[in-house]
Amino acid sequence: MVAFGKKLRQNQIEEWQRYYINYKLLKKKVNRYSQQIQVGADNQQNVLKDFSIMLDNQIEKIVMFILEQKGLLASRLSILGEQHDALVEQSDGSKISELREAYRAVGQDLLRLLFFVEINAIGLRKILKKFDKRFGYRFTDYYVKTRANHPYSQLRQVFKHVGVGAVVGAISRNLADLQDQEGNYISIYDQPALSHPDPVIDSIKAAVNRLSNSTNFLEFLGRHAFIFQDESPTPSEDHLAEQRYHFMSLLLNLVNTFLYMVNTYIIVPTADNYSLHLGAAATVCGVIIGSMAVAQVFSSVYFSAWSNRSYLRPLVFSSIVLLVGNTLYALAYDLNSIPVLLIGRLFCGLGSARAVNRRYISDCVPLKLRLKASAGFVSASALGMACGPALACLFQTNFKIYKLTFNQDTLPGWVMALSWLVYLLWLWVSFREPPRENNMLSPQESYTGLSTKLNFLGAYQHFQCLKSYAHFRNAAKDLIFYTAGLPVQEAVKIDFTQPLLLNSEAKLQDNNVDEEFDDGEEDSDENHKPVTSIVSAYRLLTPSVKVQLFIYFMLKYAMEILVAESSVVTGHYFIWSTTSVAFFLAFLGLTVFPVNVIVGNYISNMFEERQVLLASEIMVFIGILLSFQVLIPYTVPQYVSAALITFVSAEVLEGVNLSLLSRVMSSRLSRGTYNGGLLSTEAGTLARVIADGTITLSGYLGENRLLNVTLVPSLFICLSSIIATCFTYNSLY
Repeated sequence: MVAFGKKLRQNQIEEWQRYYINYKLLKKKVNRYSQQIQVGADNQQNVLKDFSIMLDNQIEKIVMFILEQKGLLASRLSILGEQHDALVEQSDGSKISELREAYRAVGQDLLRLLFFVEINAIGLRKILKKFDKRFGYRFTDYYVKTRANHPYSQLRQVFKHVGVGAVVGAISRNLADLQDQEGNYISIYDQPALSHPDPVIDSIKAAVNRLSNSTNFLEFLGRHAFIFQDESPTPSEDHLAEQRYHFMSLLLNLVNTFLYMVNTYIIVPTADNYSLHLGAAATVCGVIIGSMAVAQVFSSVYFSAWSNRSYLRPLVFSSIVLLVGNTLYALAYDLNSIPVLLIGRLFCGLGSARAVNRRYISDCVPLKLRLKASAGFVSASALGMACGPALACLFQTNFKIYKLTFNQDTLPGWVMALSWLVYLLWLWVSFREPPRENNMLSPQESYTGLSTKLNFLGAYQHFQCLKSYAHFRNAAKDLIFYTAGLPVQEAVKIDFTQPLLLNSEAKLQDNNVDEEFDDGEEDSDENHKPVTSIVSAYRLLTPSVKVQLFIYFMLKYAMEILVAESSVVTGHYFIWSTTSVAFFLAFLGLTVFPVNVIVGNYISNMFEERQVLLASEIMVFIGILLSFQVLIPYTVPQYVSAALITFVSAEVLEGVNLSLLSRVMSSRLSRGTYNGGLLSTEAGTLARVIADGTITLSGYLGENRLLNVTLVPSLFICLSSIIATCFTYNSLY
């Protein structure tokens, strides 16, 4: 992962260089302020005032340039509009084609401007975050609120795409008109579905979506997946993701996510009946359900490591292990064996490939599609969670084929085994293994290799003309490949009249000067290498991140207690059938979608995420309190309403918590085996293991005490997380 300071230098448009945010100067100022305050040479008030003035000047410089460029684009569109009007009465195909290319050129220049705005907005956010981190002061809140809400705000021009819509509309309308040479005009306003947008329009829309600073439903779901989004990928990095992307492989990855969640929850409504049939207590369902989570604690690590080398092989292995596990789960009924049942569930947990699912989206999906793919990951998980119990209620039958029994207890195993077999065949036929990074040249290696080729050719050009020409042509192909993912204006420029080795030395000297000017804090490669152990990953966690992981542990614990013991509790108090329990759990699962829509589109735009975080924790606490059975008879309305409050609040809490985590987690935990996704998965899985163990141990006290005994630890853990959140509230972003 390349530091932002280096990315800013690499991605600057040369002729606009002096209009970019002076990130290195601002970073150097922050370090100098810190030293001055430590030695008592300056006070905080003067520092805040001085730094605010510097930022105002930088933003004004950027905004004035943006307005100037928008004016130039508008002038060009006005001239093209006059040419367009002159062509209305003519049918000259060559002139129409030239005019269409001229509109596309305006679109390409708008893309350049949007990229300029985006990279400056990222630089501004990063320097504000660095200032807050260095001084422990919420300067960002003060600066953004005072500047963004002012009637003469220039900050709004940076973070909001003001005026871009008008330019995009003019380009879209005229390109749609020019596409039709038969005179049957199709208006983008009257029949937008019939218009065929030009690729440049799609690129502009994607750039505008990245630039938007508002939180929407798709972004909320994407962060919920805890798949890191690189704010400013280099063109070569995005080009590599484009090469790796394969739609069918992504679809198979999401199907794996869906089937695994179905596999997890399909047994919940019948696990207590199954354990009773095998001669165990109903509360042994906690061990049956939790054994899958126990194995997942270990499988997450080796699958995460395996995904460094391959994606197809771990998915194939996962499918085979899950096929075996579900078969053993179904056979345990006729074998009358609890150990076989538990071994089957352990196998299912060993087949958990969620680490691979996350990693594939992070590494092999282009940036423009990554947010949608992340939202698809969350949606597939939620849909699987709802479909699992819903499918269980359809298995109300009992018959035998030879010596194999098919009933409500065994059919979940048989159906999932068949599903994984079909998936395995589909995976083997349709999945395409993406090329690995170690099999491809990095951009720097490509450029170095190209320079070496061309210098070698220059030395031998006098006596190997024909052979050199063939090699030169291959080198030119390498150059085209290297620059294919870059805008034309940013293509590598090589002066063939100068010795290339001298150019390389000059470039190296320029880089050395840049490094001397920079303090090296962010640009050190060591600071961005992936960690190599779980202990190293834990050491990188700040106190606020540890609190957020504890919150994740708490909500997963509370949800697992609620879901896993639902069949036993409802059977004891309300005498619910398996079908009733299945419908209830499916209903809880389906609440995920409307809740995320409301939070993503409305609540997160009205309140700060840390406010929603604390409020959700309090609501979970209230839901757990209402779930206790005290004195008065326990009723269905009390149980259902308390369960709904707990589950929905936990879902809101999960989305907001992971959204916060995705922004404050160290960049070293964004990739590699021991990444942030693995840490959150391990925290949630450990919570499920402990919760399921609590249910089984509490069962020894009797089913009449199960509810209250299991709710006490939930209440205590939830209260602890609220207290921890209050202590770290000011450090949450």
